[in-house]
Amino acid sequence: MIQRLFTFALVLLAAVPAAAQEHGGEGEALTPFAGNVGNALWTLIIFLIVVVVLGKFAWGPILSLLKEREDFIHRSLTEAKRDREEAEARAREYAVRLQTAHAEAAALLEEARRDSARLRDELRQKAKSEAETMIQTAERQIALQTQRAMQDIRRETVDLSVAIASKIIQRNLSKEDNERLIDEALRQVEARSH
Repeated sequence: MIQRLFTFALVLLAAVPAAAQEHGGEGEALTPFAGNVGNALWTLIIFLIVVVVLGKFAWGPILSLLKEREDFIHRSLTEAKRDREEAEARAREYAVRLQTAHAEAAALLEEARRDSARLRDELRQKAKSEAETMIQTAERQIALQTQRAMQDIRRETVDLSVAIASKIIQRNLSKEDNERLIDEALRQVEARSH
């Protein structure tokens, strides 16, 4: 495209001196091509050499650098778009994982609450049954101790009665002796029961 533009400019510049000579007036405006055709031809040749040299050594590298820059920008934009899409996909994935984690945490919390309630009820039932077992055991022990105490009291009462009867038989007691023996027997029973 640049070569076409230069070719058009050269043809236009070459046509201007010819057009100036056709009109041939000395009073016309001053133009770069007014005057000697040889100077114009050398100017045109030097211009073409400069255009060719610049085209080969300057414009080519400049255009290739611009092309590389354009390619780099396109690559960068493509990579940025891809990176953005990957980041959005990761963000969506993390959002899904976060929601899943929240749901799992809520489920674990609810399960822990249920397990806690179940364990509390089990412990309550176990404590209640152990308490009932202890009460029943204590009641049985109390009943056994009461029976033993009653048997001991009966034995001692019998022993005392026999002792009193033997004492009464051994001697003939007066009414005062009898009361004194009864009081003494009662004191002995009281002393043994304490």
